[in-house]
Amino acid sequence: MLQTEIFNKNVEVYEAWYDNYPEVFQSEIVAIREQLFKLPENIYGIEVGLGTGRFSKALGIKEGIEPSEKMAIKAMKRGIEIMKGVAEKLPYSDYHFDFILFVTISHLNNLKTALNEAHRVLKPKGSIIIAFLDKEQTIAQQYEENKYRSTFFKNATYYSVTEVKDLLKKAKFKDLEFNQTLFGELNEIKEVQTPKEGHGEGSFVVVKAVKK
Repeated sequence: MLQTEIFNKNVEVYEAWYDNYPEVFQSEIVAIREQLFKLPENIYGIEVGLGTGRFSKALGIKEGIEPSEKMAIKAMKRGIEIMKGVAEKLPYSDYHFDFILFVTISHLNNLKTALNEAHRVLKPKGSIIIAFLDKEQTIAQQYEENKYRSTFFKNATYYSVTEVKDLLKKAKFKDLEFNQTLFGELNEIKEVQTPKEGHGEGSFVVVKAVKK
């Protein structure tokens, strides 16, 4: 609930961040899109915790979950259909979606429970895509060092690639594929970056995995 209130009260601050770092945002979109392009065409999916809908809009995702009412209003203005709910208790039946996208898992209350819920609502062989800041890389470490001066990141939890791998496998996902972007410090990124396969260099990591 605390996280939701923070986002409710700071929608314009959230929006301004993306306006201030357009090349960072577009680099993240390119990396996520690269993983989405591996999925079959004409499939049905959502973004969970989509904020103001910037990622969904850019990626062509039409529907999603967002607990913050003020964020959801902004997303609906971008043409996204919103279902109020949380990642840890998705308001959908079993075997409902072909894919689910999570961006910035650092704000979830319980990632383990959220992944189990994602597995539940995905169809057999459905895909989960998770985009996150690797806690072992530069940007997450900078945020962690300055967390108590941040509106959004004072309560954030960062994960390493190893931790995300382990949680995905425990939630019964397989065939993990990684790419990465955001090479260098945040303020140094002045052009859209091309993602690389794997992980261990870029601060922003995207993983695609398949439901067993």
